Amino acid sequence: MSESEKITINLGAVDLGKIDLLVEQGFYSNRTDFIRQSIRQQILVHSTEIKQLTTDKYTVIGVAKFDRHELEGFRDGKRMVDIRLIGTLIIAEDVPLELVEETIQSVKVFGIIKARPDIKNFLQLLRDQS
Repeated sequence: MSESEKITINLGAVDLGKIDLLVEQGFYSNRTDFIRQSIRQQILVHSTEIKQLTTDKYTVIGVAKFDRHELEGFRDGKRMVDIRLIGTLIIAEDVPLELVEETIQSVKVFGIIKARPDIKNFLQLLRDQS
């Protein structure tokens, strides 16, 4: 079961009446169902903005090294990385390609990428798309 937080909202009588009408007509099982679905819809509407806000941006001059533990942290936190770098980007040898695909959203490197060939090819593709 997922964690949930209880919130309190104030609604005008007309809005509440409209919700009750929709519940009575079977569109929603209850007021809470209506509110949850409405919130989910608004989150979906703003998904682009949410994605931008949850992308960690790295702008580095010098050397940036990402190891397996760090990228797993991004994946577990459901965050992506946007890398902008002047210098050298190093992806540790023990990092699987799937983890890089799940965590690095974009990359722009002015310099050198040091990584296994499969990861380097993937990062080159990302760089070309930027």
